[in-house]
Amino acid sequence: MDRGVQKVRQSIKQRKRDRDRTKLNNRKTLPFTATDEEKHGFFDVPAYDISSSIKKTERKTISFHLLKATGSIVLFFFVAFLMQTNLPTLKPVKDWAHEVLHEEFPFAKVNEWYVSKFGSPLSFTPQGTVQVGQEEQAMALPVLGQVVETFSANGTGIMISPEEKTAVSTISRGVVIFAGNDRNTHKTVIVQHADGSKTTYGYLSSIDVHIYQTVNANQTIGTFQPTEDNEMVYFSIEKDKEFIDPSQVIKVDDIP
Repeated sequence: MDRGVQKVRQSIKQRKRDRDRTKLNNRKTLPFTATDEEKHGFFDVPAYDISSSIKKTERKTISFHLLKATGSIVLFFFVAFLMQTNLPTLKPVKDWAHEVLHEEFPFAKVNEWYVSKFGSPLSFTPQGTVQVGQEEQAMALPVLGQVVETFSANGTGIMISPEEKTAVSTISRGVVIFAGNDRNTHKTVIVQHADGSKTTYGYLSSIDVHIYQTVNANQTIGTFQPTEDNEMVYFSIEKDKEFIDPSQVIKVDDIP
């Protein structure tokens, strides 16, 4: 009886071993697939939430622009109030603000300083290469022609009458602070110079320069073509808000 039970148990164990061996032999071998970390040698980096830092930066930027806008509005209303008030205590501040608001920026003076430091003109706007002359020639009239109206008769400048189409040139190096249509002198170019003076060239037929362009002495800034309606070029020199007789600056021989 015992031997029969043992045989049955041994038979069951043998079948179980055979069954396990069969499963092991029938198991498919899966191909090995390397991960990105195993291929490239890097590992997962802990993810950080940067949205909060971005929001903080955006809030700081908005606050900065809001502060600038608020400051600009306050400054605007303060200046408006200052210009309208007649309080004696604010008169010095009012006079200073008026002078600052109406005084032109010294582009030409800054440009001369830049040239002395770096050797080339300061470009306020994109433009071509500007050559700096070693020595400026003696000043001459901006156009070839006869002076038909003097400073004593005009009060602000002179009127020059060329006989034919001619180029209009600057009398000295400077920076163009106006190039366009003036209500009085129509097509006009105004050049600011390093000594604080301004020269005006009016009634031109065409303008060949643009605002904030650096120009050299005797450089062409436009042309003039005599017509029945316009036979003269206007030229004036102004310094410290006063007009100067061009004969005091340009050689007297050049003015008949």
